Amino acid sequence: MSSIDETYDQRGVVQPAIPHAATHQPAPALVMLLAAGAGLAAASLYYSQPMLGMLAGEIGASERAVGFVPTLTQLGYALGILLLAPLGDRHDRRRIILVKAALLVLALLAGGFAPSLGVLLAASLAIGLTATLAQDIVPAAATLAHESRRGKVVGTVMTGLLLGILLSRVISGLVAEHFGWRTMFVAAAVSVALVGFAAWRGLPRFTPTTALPYRALLGTLLTLTRQHAALRNATLAQGLLSVGFSAFWSTLAVMLHGAPFHLGSAAAGAFGLAGAVGALAAPLAGHLADRYGPARVTRLGAGLTALSFAAMSFGSWLPPTAQLCLLAVGAVLFDLGVQAALIAHQTIVYGIDPGARSRLNAVLIVGMFIGMAAGSALGSVLLAQWGWGAVTGMATLASLAALAIRFRRNA
Repeated sequence: MSSIDETYDQRGVVQPAIPHAATHQPAPALVMLLAAGAGLAAASLYYSQPMLGMLAGEIGASERAVGFVPTLTQLGYALGILLLAPLGDRHDRRRIILVKAALLVLALLAGGFAPSLGVLLAASLAIGLTATLAQDIVPAAATLAHESRRGKVVGTVMTGLLLGILLSRVISGLVAEHFGWRTMFVAAAVSVALVGFAAWRGLPRFTPTTALPYRALLGTLLTLTRQHAALRNATLAQGLLSVGFSAFWSTLAVMLHGAPFHLGSAAAGAFGLAGAVGALAAPLAGHLADRYGPARVTRLGAGLTALSFAAMSFGSWLPPTAQLCLLAVGAVLFDLGVQAALIAHQTIVYGIDPGARSRLNAVLIVGMFIGMAAGSALGSVLLAQWGWGAVTGMATLASLAALAIRFRRNA
């Protein structure tokens, strides 16, 4: 192991690590625990969004000021992925998961008992940083799984993560409406504490795969990206798919509010439930990646996403009821396509260098979040200037670009 670390330090060239390989499948109960942990951690990022109006009134802040709550949460998550996720290769992942779970509990409690907007904003940043727990759990699942079944195990854990994202807004809206927004933060803290306790009891220890100092560890992110074309292609393709994904979900509520639908935020939430149907198929994508190879699944996912957005581009020619049906079906199909591609891309990335899985995952997820941020900004501009057709048209082109990358030789 020391020779690997010296090679990183002296020449910046990544050599293959030789971690302990999984020889059997993790128990189903452990996989479910990991899925629950990933889902609850990721959900912590989105609980605040449906409660912002209630938050503003009770804390005495303007709607503009309280809008920084989700912004700082997402910023914290992006910083955590970049600065903290690589530590999973340097330290025992079990310890990292337990420490982050404890810190996430404290951050959620701080949010729930925040006496002012300033404290809530600080808590929101801390929630984002520690919610990166989800991106420690996914590489842990990949490490525990045998290579022949890795796609299925990762797909199951990702289903939990994606369901946490998609259902968090619905749950927080209901809890806040009936019991208050502070109760939602406290309930979230209790749920993460329970998962942390179960992980303390049931999660095995992981052998670190490098002894690199922290600064050198971060430096290898760029080295890994330069050295591995498979990582670059996976990151770029998933980032492009995320552009359309984010553009759709960030503008849907505004579009439905206007003519000819005049629907409220509850309708947009219902479409989120439709998207959850696609997330439930993530284990199937993992199984297909194991059986037919992840490259094929990435093409299938990107193609399905492009077709779904292309079909929705022609929705304006249909009556309003038919448009809503098309949107619902399209949400299921493109969400399935995006998630299938993500599972397959993670399977590809985790197979590049078993000793650098946390860092490889960090590069992929950072690229995905860059795509989501770009999609949200582009979608808002396109909707305001040229309407919904421009949003779905842009999403179609981005998905086709991702598909083209996946068909490139050596992609």
